[in-house]
Amino acid sequence: MGMLVNGKWTDRRPDVVGGRFVRSESQFRDFITADGSSDFKAEPGRYHLYIAYNCPWAHRTLIFRKLKGLEGFVSIASARPDDRAEGWRFHAGFAGASRDEVNGCEWLHQVYTLAKPDYTGTCTVPTLWDRKTKTIVNNESSEIVRMFNSAFEGAGAKPGDYYPAALRGEIDLVNEFVYEHLNNGVYRTGFAATQATYDEAVEKVFAGLDTLEQRLAGQRYLVGDTLTEADWRLFPTLVRFDAAYHHVFKCTWRPLASYENLHNYMLDLYQVPGVAETVRLDHIVTGYYSIDRVNPNRIVPKVPRFDWTRPHNRARLGKTLSAA
Repeated sequence: MGMLVNGKWTDRRPDVVGGRFVRSESQFRDFITADGSSDFKAEPGRYHLYIAYNCPWAHRTLIFRKLKGLEGFVSIASARPDDRAEGWRFHAGFAGASRDEVNGCEWLHQVYTLAKPDYTGTCTVPTLWDRKTKTIVNNESSEIVRMFNSAFEGAGAKPGDYYPAALRGEIDLVNEFVYEHLNNGVYRTGFAATQATYDEAVEKVFAGLDTLEQRLAGQRYLVGDTLTEADWRLFPTLVRFDAAYHHVFKCTWRPLASYENLHNYMLDLYQVPGVAETVRLDHIVTGYYSIDRVNPNRIVPKVPRFDWTRPHNRARLGKTLSAA
């Protein structure tokens, strides 16, 4: 995918250095706050979230929007998974995709130039837009998740703290491990440009899976005995693994289904009320198999027929499904 250079769309690709995939830093880093001290106050109907169902980074924000009941606070526009000619496209014609009803933009890069006409950089989902000031608040998924978790608490959000103070140190450590080995690790594997960088990346992915398999042998969730942010940052990678990463990103050593604890853990999270609505396998499969550099023929396989509603064995390790 290309990028903007001084507000103009180009096919330049900034993310491969020395054969390794290097993720660009997000540039919009403002915050929604409960009291408006940041100039972005938590208010109903003020914010708009640009997402793609196939993108795992956008998926984590969708999950928090659902868990915290923020549908009335934050509207969404969903990109097509099958048309990346100029980045993310908001256009009807693929089930579940939608037009941008707030700014009327067809391409996400047009939203970025609305916020900053001379913007240079990548244009990524999720992107959080403020209707009131007509600008981008934030395009860093980990920070959007934190906002959704707490900023709307006094304005009508559902109760539940997925980043409780007592567990933050451990959550941060787990998040870092999951990001390096899995969230970003699968991309380093799939987009590796040399055999050596691929070998290094894929070994790290499966070392991460092996470590988490052991961690989940004796506890229901990643941190403590309750669902936390750490679980919801891992889930989007797991739910895409066998449908996309195992094949198109060459993570072929083992399917996720062969990991008893991890696979049942994924089923446990999928069955949390509301979460299944955020998972669109048709978008996931189409989106990943439409990436030219990993699948130049763009032949999209049939959507797998997974049964993620079958019973799991995780309840024996803990009783609660609630956030702390």
